[in-house]
Amino acid sequence: MLVAPLLLLLFVPFPASTGNQDPPKATNGELFPWDRMRLPKTVSPIHYDLTIHPNLTTFHFTGVARIELDVHEDTNMVVLHAKQMQISSVLLLAPDGVRPLKVLEYPHFHQLALLSDSVLTKGQMYEVKLEFAANFSDSYHGFYKSSYRTRTGEVRFLASTQFEATFARGAFPCFDEPAFKAKFTIRIIREPRHIAISNMPKVKTVELLGGLLEDHFDTTVKMSTYLVAYIVSDFLSVSKMTQHGVKISVYAVPEKIDQTAYALDAAVKLLDFYDDYFDIPYPLPKQGLVVISPASKHSMYLCLILFPADLAAIPDFQSGAMENWGLTTYRETALLFDPDRSSASDKLAITKVIAHELAHQWFGNLVTMEWWNDLWLNEGFAKFMEYISLDITYPELHVDDFFLGKCFEAMEVDSLSSSHPVSTPVENPMEIQEMFDDVSYDKGACILNMLRDFMTPESFEIGIIKYLKQYSYQNTVNGHLWDSLTNVCGSDDLDEGRMKHKESCSKGNLASGSSKWYSDDELDVRTIMDTWTLQEGFPLVTVEVRGREIRLSQERYLKTDNASLTEGFLWQIPLTYMTSASETVHRFLLKGKTDVLYLPEEVEWVKFNVNMSGYYMVHYEGEGWNSIIRLLQNDHTVLTSNDRASLIHNVFQLVSIGKVRLDTALELSLYLSRETEIMAVTQGFGELVPLYKLMEKRDMAALENQMKGYIVDLFRGLIDQQEWADSGSVSERVLRSYLLLFACVRNYPPCVTKATQLFNEWKDSDGNMSLPVDITMAVFVVGARTPEGWDFLFEKYSHSMQMSVKSRMKIAMTVSPLKDKLKWMMEQSLHGEVMKTQDLPDVVVSISKNPIGYKLAWDFLRANWRTLIKKFDLGSNTVSYMVTGVTSQYSTREMLDEIRSFFGSLTEETGSKMRCIQQTYETIEDNIRWMETNLPLLQAWLDKRRQRMPHEDL
Repeated sequence: MLVAPLLLLLFVPFPASTGNQDPPKATNGELFPWDRMRLPKTVSPIHYDLTIHPNLTTFHFTGVARIELDVHEDTNMVVLHAKQMQISSVLLLAPDGVRPLKVLEYPHFHQLALLSDSVLTKGQMYEVKLEFAANFSDSYHGFYKSSYRTRTGEVRFLASTQFEATFARGAFPCFDEPAFKAKFTIRIIREPRHIAISNMPKVKTVELLGGLLEDHFDTTVKMSTYLVAYIVSDFLSVSKMTQHGVKISVYAVPEKIDQTAYALDAAVKLLDFYDDYFDIPYPLPKQGLVVISPASKHSMYLCLILFPADLAAIPDFQSGAMENWGLTTYRETALLFDPDRSSASDKLAITKVIAHELAHQWFGNLVTMEWWNDLWLNEGFAKFMEYISLDITYPELHVDDFFLGKCFEAMEVDSLSSSHPVSTPVENPMEIQEMFDDVSYDKGACILNMLRDFMTPESFEIGIIKYLKQYSYQNTVNGHLWDSLTNVCGSDDLDEGRMKHKESCSKGNLASGSSKWYSDDELDVRTIMDTWTLQEGFPLVTVEVRGREIRLSQERYLKTDNASLTEGFLWQIPLTYMTSASETVHRFLLKGKTDVLYLPEEVEWVKFNVNMSGYYMVHYEGEGWNSIIRLLQNDHTVLTSNDRASLIHNVFQLVSIGKVRLDTALELSLYLSRETEIMAVTQGFGELVPLYKLMEKRDMAALENQMKGYIVDLFRGLIDQQEWADSGSVSERVLRSYLLLFACVRNYPPCVTKATQLFNEWKDSDGNMSLPVDITMAVFVVGARTPEGWDFLFEKYSHSMQMSVKSRMKIAMTVSPLKDKLKWMMEQSLHGEVMKTQDLPDVVVSISKNPIGYKLAWDFLRANWRTLIKKFDLGSNTVSYMVTGVTSQYSTREMLDEIRSFFGSLTEETGSKMRCIQQTYETIEDNIRWMETNLPLLQAWLDKRRQRMPHEDL
């Protein structure tokens, strides 16, 4: 663990100082006897007995927490967490009787100190009993209220939890750090018109005085506080059993319960897959009855009570979903699916998010990182397992077509000097919140994919099963994973594993998987992977072919004009490459700054990072890029779609750091006129569209329109091939939606004409006409251009119960050129009545991409900053998304100065130290450098092609 260990407290009223200038003072003015953000380890919780009584009329709750403690060192105090909570009574239940404890509160660290006038003795068991009360949270964290509107317009309320990362302390007093695992027995008091659900099955319901009911839930397995969950609502549910005997239920508001069937089937299928893949039943039971399951690959199960796997769609939810053990929670758009009105991309997204949260039941819940510095052990694995699981269980979704995009997204953040290592020290809640970013999720997944390719999928699978079995119900650090993945076949744990694992190991070839990479060395996973997790950024590998020699060198890829910032970085890079002379994938572990490979013969071209399985970029020096351009022009299908996408990505990114001229990258892009595969096509758009988006924020319409015309011309053939219907594979359908939307936004006449016709027909039918799902975004965007069309779209949005349809309408309305409508949308999203406040970030960022609305979005963000950081929390991914999203397309010194002026005026309490602010400065500075360097080249190159671009007015 990278965080310094805490000193254990032994009878001292105050710990050694950690550098604070003044000792902390409690709210009553007394000295607070602990001055660290992290809790002392003198005591730890074993079991929580928790009773919660939420009032959905006053939006207030009361509760009682009895916490059984294990004392590790003699002490006279217990320090734990509580945030914005009134504590009315605290008792110590000791072996020698019951006595009150003195309570001191230190709100800055969200801590309570419970002081005893006698010693709590090491090895003895104690309980503390705390009575507390609080209001529902005003944000989407902690125990908060949610609401929804019925078809008749009635507003109904519910209460739900979201405790990750540091918000359980706002719902009940607790040891709110992931290493303090304990069991929880939960009781919820409610009105008869509601139901309550929690992590575990309900054991019984007791009638209380006043007509209230108290639901008693079974005791959980040992787990961290951030995984506790409970919901009080009027939800309905549908249920099914998995092959392995787990009951899965999906909960939603009554009027949307008919949209839960797909999620239920997906959850059943995916939980069975994980049960088999990880070779650990869900969850790993310890005792109980033997239940024979003939349909299972496991001969028997040990279980006393079926541990549930419930999924709940929450009307107000900030993140996409949350992996609470036994009760995963989701945005409605992330769970609800209408077979007639949801798109192919909706199906893909919903299946991925369910796969992600169910993977967490093992990675994160069963085995949990010791501290938030290693969050990637949870999130990187869950993101990675989305793709592993769906590739096998839902091959028709072609999930491989979309994984590469996650690596590109991670590289975007990781190419800035403000990036951070995958595993990085964090302490306060804001820093912890900032860990939930593309580095922890997407980079984590991409380096795991690289490691899997490096080790072979078979040995990688054995290693992670070994890791999960060895550390079940425990907490881990990076090194535990690397140890499990080293010498994967040397483990007694595999004796109980599946036969195929034993057979694979008996072949004797898995443990030496590295031999195909670097024949002189044993596999040293820790040494290799430390270079990828303990330092930020990623390598740029430069390749120069001289005859039969391939000269290799590595450096950090960094978007900066300060060369010193790239020094001191070295990775162990699992290189893969293929050549014109052989279809074989060759492998080599690059350990030093430079090295040389020798080919058996001279070749026409060489392509490194085959299928982009590695998390690194490649620069082809000398004639390297020209040879690749010729290859793509002659027969691009020689390379895979992923290889082509990675070349497009790499060449344009290398322009940003001056390694490649812009005209070289544009010459490579010419082959895209013959491209049909989704990953390569969307990456082409991903590199070309931002160029004119930068110009939209400047007064340079002529060049901007030339660039837009070039892109339309490049993809015209593919756009013209698209049917205005739902047909083809998932990838083909997603691509169709993407292409037609682009064409209509860019005013491509055939697209606009068709979309206008369909919108008018749909409007004339009062929205009852059934539009092909995949083309609705294009139709809605064109329709929202007029006041009448926009108002009609909004009216349908307001009354729709189909979440995916509402989402498409919402985005289409943000693309409108009607400035007053854009301002109104942001204001209404903030108020949260006719449009949900949870949708505000998407609305603001989408409007910021609109050439009519970009300044409106920035002005809105500034004017409402304090409200936004209170609602969405400092350091959260949501706040970061708004900050970077709204500012990422600015490229002038004037706007940089304006943005610096605003963020520079903030205090630490209002976010001045957030990483996303530094990312914003770096991104705009990079945009400015790009424009200053490349605009003349772009103008010259487009001028040469003017005669081939008849649509300059687009």
